[in-house]
Amino acid sequence: MNIKEIRIQYAKYETENELDSQSFQILEEAKKALDTAYSPYSNFQVGAALKLSNGQIIRGSNQENAAYPSGLCAERTAIFYAGSQFPNEKIEEMVVLARREGETELTTACPCGACRQALLEYEEKQNQPIPITFKMSKQGFVRISSIADLLPFKFDSTSL
Repeated sequence: MNIKEIRIQYAKYETENELDSQSFQILEEAKKALDTAYSPYSNFQVGAALKLSNGQIIRGSNQENAAYPSGLCAERTAIFYAGSQFPNEKIEEMVVLARREGETELTTACPCGACRQALLEYEEKQNQPIPITFKMSKQGFVRISSIADLLPFKFDSTSL
């Protein structure tokens, strides 16, 4: 038996004001996306925004359904829209935010496993890392330079 270790590096920001101007702009768009969330069952609003290589910023929000598996997360709403409308543009950066309905304070918004898998597919398709920033509760904001760092044991076309 061999014991292995996986480590990732990430940047930690106490407040959103510490982000560079581009990341801050994308974060502001993710905040706007929160207002379009349809979350009558969980009351957990998620907003995502991504910047494409053509400068376009795409927003997505979670869209729930009474048949829970039929809903869609904010991250996938955004990347699938970008992929269908701008198939030749690369995703340069993404921000994901969340809050409880009726509240203004942001809460933890780390992408779920399904979103990590979908984001990783786009990252590999474009052959370029997608940096992602999200809120980690009271700890501030976390920025990871590649989706692959969120899903080290990936399932991809070589697994088929």
